[in-house]
Amino acid sequence: MLYFNRCQHLKQITQRCFSSIHVKTNKYVQLILSRTFALAELRKSWHSTHTLVGDKNIVLMGPPGAGKTTIGRIIGQKLGCCVIDVDNDILEKTWNMSVSEKLQEVGNEQFLEEEGKAVLNFSASGSVISLTGSNPMHDASMWHLKKNGIIVYLDVPLIDIINRLKSMKINRIVGQNFGTPMKDLLAFRRQYYKKWYDARVFCESGASPEEVADKVLNAVKRYQNVDSETFISTRHIWPKNCKQKNSTKFFSEAVIEGLASDGGLFVPEKEFPKLSSGEWKGLVGATYIERAQILLEKCIHPADIPAARLGEMIETAYGKNFACSRIAPVRHLSGNQFILELFHGPTGSFKDLSLQLMPHLFAHCILPNCNYMILVATSGDTGSAVLNGFSHLNSNDKKRIAVVTFFPENGVSDFQKAQIIGSQKENGWAVGVKSDFDFCQTAVKRIFNDSDFTGFLTVEYGTVLSSANSINWGRLLPQVIYHASAYLDLVSQGFISFGSPVDVCIPTGNFGNILAAVYAKLMGIPIRKFICASNQNHVLTDFIKTGHYDLRERKLVQTFSPAIDILKSSNLERHLHLMANKDGQLMTKLFNQLEDQCHFQIEKILVEKLQQDFVADWCSEEDCLAAINSTYNASGYILDPHTAVAKVVADRMQDKTCPVIVSSTAHYSKFSPAIMQALKIKEINQTSSSQLYLLSSYNALPPPHGALLERTKQQEKMECQVCSADVNVLKSHVERLIQKQFM
Repeated sequence: MLYFNRCQHLKQITQRCFSSIHVKTNKYVQLILSRTFALAELRKSWHSTHTLVGDKNIVLMGPPGAGKTTIGRIIGQKLGCCVIDVDNDILEKTWNMSVSEKLQEVGNEQFLEEEGKAVLNFSASGSVISLTGSNPMHDASMWHLKKNGIIVYLDVPLIDIINRLKSMKINRIVGQNFGTPMKDLLAFRRQYYKKWYDARVFCESGASPEEVADKVLNAVKRYQNVDSETFISTRHIWPKNCKQKNSTKFFSEAVIEGLASDGGLFVPEKEFPKLSSGEWKGLVGATYIERAQILLEKCIHPADIPAARLGEMIETAYGKNFACSRIAPVRHLSGNQFILELFHGPTGSFKDLSLQLMPHLFAHCILPNCNYMILVATSGDTGSAVLNGFSHLNSNDKKRIAVVTFFPENGVSDFQKAQIIGSQKENGWAVGVKSDFDFCQTAVKRIFNDSDFTGFLTVEYGTVLSSANSINWGRLLPQVIYHASAYLDLVSQGFISFGSPVDVCIPTGNFGNILAAVYAKLMGIPIRKFICASNQNHVLTDFIKTGHYDLRERKLVQTFSPAIDILKSSNLERHLHLMANKDGQLMTKLFNQLEDQCHFQIEKILVEKLQQDFVADWCSEEDCLAAINSTYNASGYILDPHTAVAKVVADRMQDKTCPVIVSSTAHYSKFSPAIMQALKIKEINQTSSSQLYLLSSYNALPPPHGALLERTKQQEKMECQVCSADVNVLKSHVERLIQKQFM
């Protein structure tokens, strides 16, 4: 009722505003109000049709042996409602024979049709319904059930299912031909379960029916409560005694808006969802795609993105676009050091792990009657990754979503520059800026916060600005997956048992990658220490050691590791907000002081809290090259310069009492001149494509990156615009590109 009243109130405000404003001069106001009202209406509609009140059912779905009948009875007792078992209460009564007799009489294919017809002729309300294992294979009957119920998928470990079927003396199920192993058929059926469910209950191995029943009720409660998972700005200040939450955003709104209107970054209002030890163990044998779906379902409410649609996006993102089927594999380097290879995506950097997925999340969240221009600042890798990711949208979405990426003209490697320029497509452009990354990032933030300019773009062109940098929550969230997956791989490969601690060492500039590891720990991955590795631009290392973030008298230095040539670290604000118990007033004070005075100091208690989890150090250019050389000579493995920075710091800072996972954030091919210098290869003065092919002839690990080699054939033919380091000039480029794309 409260939610309905909130929506009605929004509707009345919108109607009053629309009746009193002029269409032309207040088009921006209208669009913002209509966006707010549209979101409220969508969620009101979703809520009203998905609630266990009166005529709605809880529909339990899962393979044979999942315990649907037993769990259904327990839930029925708890809720005091009718319990219906499709096998016993519908099929056998309709057919006047047992299910096994019917299957023997008509055969597999006809059985599914007969089963579907029986379900289509059945209706119920306010009940708990336990489906058969084969019901989800009949589309029409599932649509019939879905219209009036919440379908809950009991995702039970395969080994538990097989053991239960053996104990029940069931050796054949619907669809199983003679000679087909039960395990293979059960795995085949999963595609049908994934198609239909509204909420998943990820069951621990050996969980009791009572425990699973409680999980089902919690899943239904979460599904119903559309207001339960909201986001706030890191700079939001709650008024005293104020119970209203008008400043909170849903996931879809946070993704669309990118940056909060007060200049802060969006973060979850509540704690990160945490998996139990048993749930994590259930993911040890899972694929990267399966892990991603389980974890992202926990973090994204189905009112924002339904589970089935989210699964489609994840499979699209990671299904065919990665050279390695394991997506982000972990390789043992030496001793207690492991390399997390994050460069198997189409552009050869860790940014692909989020930017192959984020565009699909964004496209799902946008509203009708709006165009979107994504502004991106890149220190090297983000530019090509975001252009590539958004180029994979379908044709309709590409007509409404475009990207412009600003990169430091002389602040990225030659290959990165060529790659950014070569990644331009019909809905994506690159603009070189005669400055450094910090200027590009600051300029983008200033453009977002210029309400006159953003309002003008909306009024004149019907276009809203957003971001795909890690300041956007939709870009940062997918990065949590690979940190969790790396730990699970170490368990799977037998290097550790679940629960054993690991350290992670990450080359860090904008703090997004290492923050994603922090979030993985919050979800239950036992990471002991976060080792922050800096290059000669070591403002973060100094901050972690002292609590003083000081940019005074500090100039950006160009290094062999340009992706971390950053002085203003955006995502640090999110971590400080978390440490300071979500003190928005403190964040506003600190980051306004950084903007005005170029430094801030946090209190001693926060420094101590930071240093409980973080250690940091930095690496010189000489040590970086030496690490590339020594690692290759010792193991035949070529580190890119960023990974070399991390290895140098890991060697110094890690105490070797537990494994350390070093994030390898880019393929070495992108930095051929530095690699050739490190390996003392004489033919250094060649074109980037020649250098790439020369390095590929070394038969080193990791293997050559096929997509990068292929791209060298066409890159040098393309051009991009270049502009001066002036925010107004960047604005003019944005407006001109909007005219080109949308008008």
